[in-house]
Formats: sequence, C-alpha cells, structure tokens
Amino acid sequence: MEKELIINSTPTEVEIALLEDGKLVELHKQKTNTNFTVGDIFLGKIRKLMPGLNAAFVDIGHKKDAFLHYTDLGPKLRTLLKYTDHSISGKQQSFKLDQFDFEDEIIKTGKIDQVLNKKQPVLVQILKEPISTKGPRLSCEITIPGRYLVLSPFSNIVAVSKKIANSDERKRLQRLVESIRPKNFGVIVRTAAEGKKVADLHEELDIMMSKWNQVHSQLLNANPPTKLLSELDKTTSILRDILSDSFNKIVVNDAEMHINIKSFLGTIAPDQVKIVKHHKSAKPIFDVHGISRQIKSSFGKTATMPSGAYLVIESTEAMHVIDVNSGHKAAKSTSQADAVLAVNLESAEEIARQLRLRDIGGIIIIDFIDMRVPEHKKQLVQVMRDHMKKDRAQHTILQLSKFGLMQITRQRVRPEVKINTAEICPSCKGTGKINPSILLTDYIERDLEFILQSRPQAKLELHAHPYVSAFLKKGFPSKQMSWFIKHHFKWIKIKENTDFQMTQYTFFDGNDDEIRLH
Repeated sequence: MEKELIINSTPTEVEIALLEDGKLVELHKQKTNTNFTVGDIFLGKIRKLMPGLNAAFVDIGHKKDAFLHYTDLGPKLRTLLKYTDHSISGKQQSFKLDQFDFEDEIIKTGKIDQVLNKKQPVLVQILKEPISTKGPRLSCEITIPGRYLVLSPFSNIVAVSKKIANSDERKRLQRLVESIRPKNFGVIVRTAAEGKKVADLHEELDIMMSKWNQVHSQLLNANPPTKLLSELDKTTSILRDILSDSFNKIVVNDAEMHINIKSFLGTIAPDQVKIVKHHKSAKPIFDVHGISRQIKSSFGKTATMPSGAYLVIESTEAMHVIDVNSGHKAAKSTSQADAVLAVNLESAEEIARQLRLRDIGGIIIIDFIDMRVPEHKKQLVQVMRDHMKKDRAQHTILQLSKFGLMQITRQRVRPEVKINTAEICPSCKGTGKINPSILLTDYIERDLEFILQSRPQAKLELHAHPYVSAFLKKGFPSKQMSWFIKHHFKWIKIKENTDFQMTQYTFFDGNDDEIRLH
C-alpha cells in the first residue's frame, strides 16, 4: 500500500491529508493559533469538585474548565500529587524517581472528594480536545510519547504493542527495554519499534527523559494554570505516529515547513528525508493531488460508491447512524444473495474510510442490507474488522444483531470533521430567483455601451457561458456583428468559459485585466 501525506499550509491553519493508494482516508486541520493539543501537559488548579459526577473541574487556562473524572486519575495519584508539591516547593531537586518514595495507590471505587481538594495544584495531561460545549478532558496518568516508545512516569510496567505478532520479537523487546528503562518509569513499546536496535531505543528514551526533566524544572515555583510541555504540532505528531516504510511521498506547499519536516525526519528516519517534496506550483496543492475533489465527494449526507450503491450518514447527539442502499445500479449477479453481499462488502470498506476521514467517534449503528445466509454475515463482520485494522483510534465491532444492525464504538479524541459541501448558487446567490434570462443580452449591451464611453480605445473581450457565447455569434447578422457595425467597426471578441454559470459574463481589456462594473 502506498501512502502519501499532502500538507497545505496557510497563514491561519494547516490542513493535512493522508492518502492510501490515492484515496483520501484522513483529513486533519489545525489552526496556527491554537493553544490546546492532545498530549499537552499542564499544571492545573482544582476549580470545583463534583461528587455527584465523581469528577473535578480544573482550570488550565481554557475558557471552559477542563473535566477530570475519577477513573482518569490513575492509581498513582497520591504519588503524583506528592511529586508535584515537592517539585513546586523545591524539595524534589531531581527529575529522576529512583530515590523517590511512592505513596499508597488509590482504590478504583473511591470518591473524588476523598483524594483531591479545591484549589489544589495538580499535574494533568490533555486526553481529549474541547468537543462541542465541553471543555478539554484530562488525565493524571502522564505519558510522554515517542516514535518507538511511550514513557510513563510513576510506573514499572513494560508493555509491548499487540500488533507485534512475532512472540520472539516481543520477548526481545521486553528484555531490551527492561534493561535500559530508568527505575520507576514504565515503558510502552510501540509497533514501530519492531526490529529496532538497542541504540535506537536508548536514544529515544534519553530524549523523552529530557522532556520529563523539562516538566520538572518548570514546576519550581510555578503558579497554575501553566503549560509545562507542548505536544508536537499536528504535522510532526502525525509523522511520528504513522510514518512507516510504506510512505512514498510527503508534499508540502510551505518552504519553512518543508525545511522543518526534513529536519524532523532527519532525527527519526534519516532514510526517508528524500521523500519530502516542496510544492512550488501556483496551482493549489489540494487541487493538484485531487484532494479538493475527494473532499467534495466524500462529505455531506450521502457518500456514493463506484457501483452506484450509496451510504446515508446521519448524526444525532447520542450516536451516528449509517444506512446502506444498493442504488439503481445494483450489480447483475447469479443470485440476489450474492448481489446483496457484494454491496455490503463494498459498503464496509467505504464505511471504514468514512469513520477515519470524518473522525466519527462514540456509538455508530450501521444498517446493512438484510442478508439471509449465515456465512455471508460472518464474512461481512470479518471484512469490516480487516478494513478497520488501519484505524489508529481504539474501536470495538460487534456481531450483526437479530435485526441485521452492526454496532461499533470508536474512540472520540477530537471533534468530528464536518465540511459543508453545498455551495451557494452563483446565479441566485441563495435566493432561489434570478434576473429574467430573456434580458441577459440587454444587460450585456448596456455594460458594453458604458465601457466604450469610458474607454473608447480599449480592446475588449467578453467571457460568457458557452450557450450565451454561441447565441451571440449565431445568425446573420449576429449580435457580435451588430455590435461591430454599431460601434464604428470595433470588434468585440467573445470567448466561452465553461466554468461560468448561465447568466454570468465578464469583460476584459487588452491586458487581460477584468473590467469591474459592480
């Protein structure tokens, strides 16, 4: 599978498109002035305790207080609070934890007001960005991610990604990381670490430890709310998390970002620096790579597939509902059961793409076309799971219910990507009405008279819709010929423009500059 990352940078935001075999599967947007990213570490202050919700609201500098639930505190909360207090006061002078005395763990079924106090400073990390009316969601289980490893302070657990299937490789990585990890720091080994040497992992561990040192040094005399550690920007964090050998192209339209990405890849994957290209054309980068067209066709209420089958995607406050329809171009097959299976299998692939592309999270209900053959139902569930394996968000797929519905839960970390693909009609400007089309030639002639009075020597060119252009040239004498005679043998060149709507027209002078009349 070929993967391409196309990055469109503007003064206000960065748009990142991930293509797999030419198909748009992920679209990320980040405003350049955003202050909150998943993974950022803050020193916050407890603003309010809510025993009824078993949660606390924390001030981290956002306009809405962040939400911290008891289940996100982590068992080592007391140790974290002690470390935070000692670091702020200066008692804890080292960022290392080998000499630090741990406190008792909190119980899973405890209450928030038993472990936290109002106005208490607490070290937190953003778990989810603000979604809709909700503020950011926080966790006290701090992690520092790298490309191969994830560092977890106040833990001694070494875990290896389940996606590394080879048992010998899993054991090798487990032993290797156990030998290099600092005391009282847990480590999660990511899938990208498969086959890597100890030197690579040790180098990354040192980088992550220096970041933890940065958090510790900023805690001294800190007043909440304070940001202590920023996650990488969206572009580099995506590169860190998904970059693999299957990437064959990274294209960016901004010169400075092009240099930064090459520099970043030089540290994490020097052999892939050569795949970074700088888009220098005046034509928009998303247009050149066909992304603008894919965005238009992929968003909206319906999503149509090559066979003619289509999906209807509806969102409610509680869940998302997807309806599969065969359309009027149903494939001619030997049996109806096979035709239904073909539509459902095609839909499963498109649904998996849509969930990633729109970043749909929460509960998703899919109404596939009814199938009677049990083997077909099993095949559909397996195909859906295979397509969802590429999805980085945590998800669970249940078997088809008695009513033929499939239920999926998918991790929601960021707001759903919504793009309104409907455009305001250029003719009526959204009113539903246009000027009388029979008077179009009158309007053109009126504007022509005005221009010739103000610019009698100008060479003029009229751009219009092909139908209008053909009408002005037809017959004898044509409208064009009448103008030539009427205006003292001044020829008005007429050029058709297929992008124009029916009643749109524009005059240009001899320098190809548009003559603005309104």
